[in-house]
Amino acid sequence: MKSVFLFLGAISAFIGVGMGAFGAHGLKTVLSPHMLEVYKTGVAYQLWHALGLCGIAMVRQQSPASGLLKWSGWLMFAGIMLFSGSLYLLALLGLTWLGVITPFGGMALLIAWLLLAIFAATKAS
Repeated sequence: MKSVFLFLGAISAFIGVGMGAFGAHGLKTVLSPHMLEVYKTGVAYQLWHALGLCGIAMVRQQSPASGLLKWSGWLMFAGIMLFSGSLYLLALLGLTWLGVITPFGGMALLIAWLLLAIFAATKAS
């Protein structure tokens, strides 16, 4: 695969749009207002970080050997899965214990952005 992070970003965006549409049309009468907000938070974070993955893929074209970019991409993808995935399951299945997983996804997203920032700071001339 030429660009794994572009692929993962595009697939994440595709799924995020689908999840958003499902939430807007199929869940508004099924979920409580609070759980619908939890679900919407998962969608928003997934879509923003799908764009982040696409950005990492673009930057990585210029620095394909960068370990910082590689780790940033994998952590961002893991963060999407853990953060948004746990929120979807929490809202849809009511499994409150999944709330324990969400912060791990949030930390992965934060570290991914930090690694991208470190790359940018050290790459600047």
